[in-house]
Order: sequence, then structure tokens, then C-alpha cells
Amino acid sequence: MMPQPKPAMPICGDCDGFPVVHITTGTTTPTGQRHTLPATCSTCHGTGHHTTRRTALQAGR
Repeated sequence: MMPQPKPAMPICGDCDGFPVVHITTGTTTPTGQRHTLPATCSTCHGTGHHTTRRTALQAGR
């Protein structure tokens, strides 16, 4: 018997799978690099995937 593949988790609709972005502050360092701040998706908490209630209940969360 062959192992069954695990179904793929749905991608978060708010961030489209890009959960962490870096936003420039507009200032630069003395070496010329830009200062950035990381921002994570508040819906998926930085995972990029959206779990439905049914999947979360099956996982025991």
C-alpha cells in the first residue's frame, strides 16, 4: 500500500502566501543600506497558510 499524500493547506487569502514583508523606513545607515521593519500577516500569524476550523479540530487544536 502506497502512502497517501497529505493535502496541501490552503494559502492565506489576506497575504497570498507572502506572510512576512519588510517595509522601508526611508532612512539609511552610514553605509548606504536602508532601514527596514518586518511586518507579518495578522491573519495567518506569519505562516502563509490559512487553517479552517475543521482542519484545526482534526489536528486537535
